Amino acid sequence: MTRKIQILDTTLRDGEQSPGASMNSAEKLIVARQLLRLGVDAIEAGFPASGPSDFRAVQEVGQLVGDDCVVCAFARANERDIDVAVEALKTAKRPRIQTGLGVSPVHLSENLHLSEDECVDRAKRVVSYAKRFVEDVEFYAEDAGRADQEFLVRVVQAAVDAGATVINIPDTTGYSLPEDYGARIANIMQQVKGIEDVTVSVHAHDDLGMATAIVLAGVRNGATQVECTINGLGERAGDAALEEVVMAIKTHGEVLDAHTDIRTRELMRASRLVSRVTGAMVQANKSVVGANAFAHSAGFHQEGVLQSPAVYQIMDPIEVGSFGSEIVLSSRSGHAALRHRLAELGYSFAEEEFGDVYARFLEMADQKKEVYDEDLESMLEERSRDVEAIYTLDALQIQCGDPLVPTAVATITDEKGEQFVVSATGIGPIDAAYKAINQVVSAKCELEEYVVKAITRGIDAIGEVLVRIKSEDGKLYSGRGADNDVVVSSAKAYVNAINRMITTQRSREVR
Repeated sequence: MTRKIQILDTTLRDGEQSPGASMNSAEKLIVARQLLRLGVDAIEAGFPASGPSDFRAVQEVGQLVGDDCVVCAFARANERDIDVAVEALKTAKRPRIQTGLGVSPVHLSENLHLSEDECVDRAKRVVSYAKRFVEDVEFYAEDAGRADQEFLVRVVQAAVDAGATVINIPDTTGYSLPEDYGARIANIMQQVKGIEDVTVSVHAHDDLGMATAIVLAGVRNGATQVECTINGLGERAGDAALEEVVMAIKTHGEVLDAHTDIRTRELMRASRLVSRVTGAMVQANKSVVGANAFAHSAGFHQEGVLQSPAVYQIMDPIEVGSFGSEIVLSSRSGHAALRHRLAELGYSFAEEEFGDVYARFLEMADQKKEVYDEDLESMLEERSRDVEAIYTLDALQIQCGDPLVPTAVATITDEKGEQFVVSATGIGPIDAAYKAINQVVSAKCELEEYVVKAITRGIDAIGEVLVRIKSEDGKLYSGRGADNDVVVSSAKAYVNAINRMITTQRSREVR
């Protein structure tokens, strides 16, 4: 059996220190409920001494959590901070105080103005003081990634001797190389007496993009707790992301001799919730929970994934709460990807028909970054409308603006194959386009209704136009057109309606 790695989530404390990502106590409770669904082992709920909002958040999270997990409150290395944390934690059934101080040379000289001996003495004192009130005390050695290793061992030994139950070795500035950080943890495991009875925790920031790698190196060398945040929120470039750490441990559990009790199918929900609450958007190419994490765009990738997801995926998207692999249709997509998506939508085509469908798809894909299901359905509907077209709109060019006179130049082919190029002016671009079309079709009708709407997503969305025209005998005929350009959609809809009118009138004459 592999070692159990505890997950301490600090989204509510370190995570909300991301600029613009602060949460009030009500929002923290919303996130805390999701953290419980995830099954985290500890929630660092806030820094009570920093103000009433954090104090209340720790109280309310403690009340919410009950016996389900540890509730941790942050405190600096002074008695006042610890006293306030103790008061806030009175509602928690499993309270923990995390306190500590900087241990790197720059922290000692420039920030704390302490000698090494004074730092060791203060570490002993604050841990001993916190132990008067709670059994579970976590000591953090801030900026341990840049600390002198021998001194770091001295400080950690002092904290363990004073009764610390958890020792946190943070790479506060994200400075360490993973192998160097792993060596620090290994050295602590070897040198500190009594460390086998203490939880060794790792915490890293992502200043050089290595936070996840750093904490995993710590786990590999003996750490049994990881401190992380949803979506990697945190100071500056953020902390190690919980979803990355958990899935990396799940993927490499045997090598790391590690597992967590996180319910991974809640990861996507947690990510989206935190993003909504904090307003901090998740980048599309974010690992595990990003919009593109399981999306495939290149044709040869799509074909591989359709044959077996394992060809290009090391995780099952269902395991993180995603809806599955996504085939992103674009100009790079091949026949296999388009056939697959059309089949999912309920369409199938013989080989001789599919060539035309794929050609139309490529025309659309050249205009849009991504082709959505609605685009495909609109394309197929338009294709079916064009099958028996009497008049076909081949091209439309519009010139308009202030103070220009709206002018349309249309190229139209009739059922005999004769092509016409006509132009007209109007009070607007659509009026000009319709007048140009009328020069060819000579249709006697009036426009009764005109409706336009976006039927797909994005700034390059396809606009669909519905028109109704009235013939001389008072009959109504509808037509639809769809295109990225709403004026072109309007022209297609008008031609479609005219075709319907003429076809119907001819059928009556035959009867």
